[in-house]
Amino acid sequence: MSDQTSPICSAKGCRTPAVWVLAWNNPKLHTPERRKTWLACEEHREHLSQFLGVRGFLKDVVTLAAWESAESPQAPRDPQAPRSPGPAGDPS
Repeated sequence: MSDQTSPICSAKGCRTPAVWVLAWNNPKLHTPERRKTWLACEEHREHLSQFLGVRGFLKDVVTLAAWESAESPQAPRDPQAPRSPGPAGDPS
């Protein structure tokens, strides 16, 4: 993939290509099987994981390659599809 179509990190202001998928859900808003995703570069994986983890939202962290290759209905199909807002936004 070219840099223009590569998924980018969800951290506010970061334009680095993503290598991690952080799967999460807010149990007050989502059914238990629902998974929303944030994407993370190497630099922001720990920070974003902690942000979601302290709230009890983080469910899984996997490489983007593993997520895309998984035969899962939650796997991203289009790298340009809208993403959940980063930690500066509302995690709903």
